Amino acid sequence: MLALYFSFECFLNTKHQANSLLFSSQMNYTQAYVDTGSIKAGPYRLRYRIEGVGPTTLVIGNSVYYPRIFSQDLRKHLRLVFLDHRGFAPPPSRLVDTSDFQLDTIIEDMERARKSLKLGRIAVIGHSGHAYMALEYAKKYPQNVSHVIMIGIGPDMGKANQDAAEQYWRDSASAERKAVLEENMRKMPDSLLAKFPPVEQYITDYVRGGPLCWYNPHFDSSPLWEGSNINTDFMSFVWGQVLPRLDITKGLDKFDRPVFLSIGRYDFFNQPPSFWDPMRAKFRNITICVFEQSAHTPQYEQNTLFDKELLAWMEKYH
Repeated sequence: MLALYFSFECFLNTKHQANSLLFSSQMNYTQAYVDTGSIKAGPYRLRYRIEGVGPTTLVIGNSVYYPRIFSQDLRKHLRLVFLDHRGFAPPPSRLVDTSDFQLDTIIEDMERARKSLKLGRIAVIGHSGHAYMALEYAKKYPQNVSHVIMIGIGPDMGKANQDAAEQYWRDSASAERKAVLEENMRKMPDSLLAKFPPVEQYITDYVRGGPLCWYNPHFDSSPLWEGSNINTDFMSFVWGQVLPRLDITKGLDKFDRPVFLSIGRYDFFNQPPSFWDPMRAKFRNITICVFEQSAHTPQYEQNTLFDKELLAWMEKYH
């Protein structure tokens, strides 16, 4: 992973020094309430990291990356349980196929972790495509869920909405933002990226695409990924086939848990926030909060405001 960091660092702007300071401050969280371990799920060991005090909140995704993008202050109010799914777990000792990567399998892994760790009733948080995992878990196990928090996601990942996200970029991204992406692609072209091992390809592709997903188009997100395992077969299958076919409106007519949806205005990974407007009526209880100085990750980019809005909402629907 260090090879990735140094290979990509060569073309990162010096403005990233400020980002490093922000990253360091984010990492300086209180260590008094930390527990780590892993849970067996089929051929995988799903790692977890538990931090903080307060209502138990399961954060599905990457137990290395996600602790770095939620604020220290939030740990004073919530007990955050960061859980790998199979896409971020250490590779298994045997060959696996796509039957290990179905959405219902991911949901059952979440339930297995909830039972194994004796978490009781939980709030669930999902960021990006993991937002769908959080919502679908809550639909299947509503009795186990108090709140659903979805961050940085559009109403679906089908081709039409992917095309809309590309149009949003063409219409709304600034000339500076587009120029930074063009320069990143020039210095790290696909031909060079293809020479990297799969995990480094995955992370480097995300880092070079920073103008699409960070409010500061010069932001270097590579330190956030240090130490992550990535099962690229899982990610390709789930993000390429499973999530684009998902219709999140199914079952919403019977679903009554409160949902908090957090969107960054400059998130060009997704459609404009207005694409959620027709969806409001399909939820019984949804609060949509648009963060005007954020992109794909408002819990990191505007952490103080994000924490304030989230905690006030959770208290309202306690």
